Amino acid sequence: MEISGREWLVAEEAAGRAVLDLLEDLPAAERLAQEWRYLARRGQLPPAGAWRIWLMMAGRGYGKTRAGAEWVRAVAEADPAARIALVGATLGETRSVMVEGASGLLAIAPWWNRPSYAPALRTLRWPNGAMATLYGAAEPESLRGPQFSHGWADEIAKWASGEAAWHNLMMGLRLGACPQVLATTTPRPVPLVRGLVARDGGDVVVTRGRTAENAGNLAPGFVAAMTDSYGGTRLGRQELDGELIEEVEGALWSRDLIERCRVAHVPGMLTRVVVAVDPPASAGGDACGIVVAGVGGDGRAYVIADASVAGQSPEGWARAVAAAALVHGADRVVAEANNGGAMVASVLLAAEEALPLKLVHASRGKSARAEPVAALYEAGRVAHRGAFPQMEDQMCGLLAGGGYVGPGRSPDRADALVWAMTELMLGKKGEARVRGM
Repeated sequence: MEISGREWLVAEEAAGRAVLDLLEDLPAAERLAQEWRYLARRGQLPPAGAWRIWLMMAGRGYGKTRAGAEWVRAVAEADPAARIALVGATLGETRSVMVEGASGLLAIAPWWNRPSYAPALRTLRWPNGAMATLYGAAEPESLRGPQFSHGWADEIAKWASGEAAWHNLMMGLRLGACPQVLATTTPRPVPLVRGLVARDGGDVVVTRGRTAENAGNLAPGFVAAMTDSYGGTRLGRQELDGELIEEVEGALWSRDLIERCRVAHVPGMLTRVVVAVDPPASAGGDACGIVVAGVGGDGRAYVIADASVAGQSPEGWARAVAAAALVHGADRVVAEANNGGAMVASVLLAAEEALPLKLVHASRGKSARAEPVAALYEAGRVAHRGAFPQMEDQMCGLLAGGGYVGPGRSPDRADALVWAMTELMLGKKGEARVRGM
């Protein structure tokens, strides 16, 4: 986790305390307390190199607004000719968050270099002559005509007229030797954000960050409470972890569908529990998908654990299967046996002789096998107890009609899920042909 310069000094025990005590008695202490390079975490500081657009895409509470305000302040103090566009989703948000907010430009300005603010004119002017003008992305035409040397665009993922306002802003960046824009946002898979992320490494530099990195400046217990409520879910990954989570066109599962199938607890007792296994094709290759699921008294199937392991020898993943079966009291282990059925059986039974093992053989591709299982989700007959981010990412990468565009080379976790649901919910109507061991 990134730390600020002050946090580093405090962590240095007595030496840090001595330095801080000394600074409090020095005339420069007040200036140091306003020095952003001393207070900021590394991710809040401008990236090195020549860039035109800096996209700071991070979770809520990461410190994006403070970083944006401090960047604008540094630009204005260094360049009397700076002409800066401040653009929020609306003009009201630009004023209330970027300028007048708790981390806005007026709040972070030192008394000795405070800009004069003219709300009616929508301008901030620094003592050296640098000037910033307020705009709202909801009125994209207001950005047509003015010229800028720099721009700060806040929460671009929620701009109603996002691309129109952005294009007008970029076309106005024609002053100074090196025009630059900082865009701060919580990620959403809107075209504007997706397009900027795709350009990372060119004229765009992307900084990512999580809410937890700024825990020291948030209310006590906030991060823990949010993690307990939203950790691993689509909302939590987006709003807390700063992940850009995209929907794949033509996927068997959508993120919204999975969220609708998420529960915190399983009502009552499970009447059946199975551990489904998608073994890797080679030792030390892909992950071994291991998914635990059961049937509740309400007849609904519940996914209760993703025990998948990666980089393990056959003996290693077999022990993980046996451990999952023991911990969850499974009455059956279902393992795909297309890649060497005898080997799979011998490895699993060597790990635990009493494993209630069944081998299943796939005669169709992964996506074809998954289609009836996806239909179970659509019908509300499957639920996830908690969140399984890696498995869910793979589910959302399986395409109707065949193909896989999710993370990794193979949807091993999603395939194990399919075998579990086939065993529990589809029975003889499912694709699996089962041979008892």
